[in-house]
Amino acid sequence: MGAVRRRTEPWTPPCERVCEHALTWIKPSFLWMMYRCGWGAKEGQETVLAVEISRDGFNWALRHACLSSYVRGVHPDRAAWQRQLKRAPARVQWDPERDLHLQPLPYRSLQLGLSGEAARLYADEWTVAIRDVTPLAHHIHALVNAGDLDSAARLLPQERAYPVEDELLAHLRG
Repeated sequence: MGAVRRRTEPWTPPCERVCEHALTWIKPSFLWMMYRCGWGAKEGQETVLAVEISRDGFNWALRHACLSSYVRGVHPDRAAWQRQLKRAPARVQWDPERDLHLQPLPYRSLQLGLSGEAARLYADEWTVAIRDVTPLAHHIHALVNAGDLDSAARLLPQERAYPVEDELLAHLRG
């Protein structure tokens, strides 16, 4: 996708292949994404894109999401959760946030998986902007490797808690 999106012509996703049978993951945390892609060095993940989506789209996905794993007290029972997961066009998992050394922190960040209708909406309607942040990822990684954590931290994209009403996340707290 990175090579496709860097071109100037519009992108048409192969929805019959990707949207229906796989999850497209939104990872709002830069350092969690660096953990996942190995600072843009893992095979097949050499391009790191920052995708800005509309607030309405993100909220739609949260509203229609199901937790990616069963949680007693959130779901009536495992069978009900499995039925909900099968129908949901989005799923949420909460993964440990990461520090500059990509070690887990004691709090979690939301990861949002999209499929079917949600993936199509993401590609066709919600995407506002896409930037290639691969050079930034490599630069920050080089500073971390050199031990210059203060300079690396100053280059991190600004992230803040997502302001959301409690009822939008109530069914997603595990």
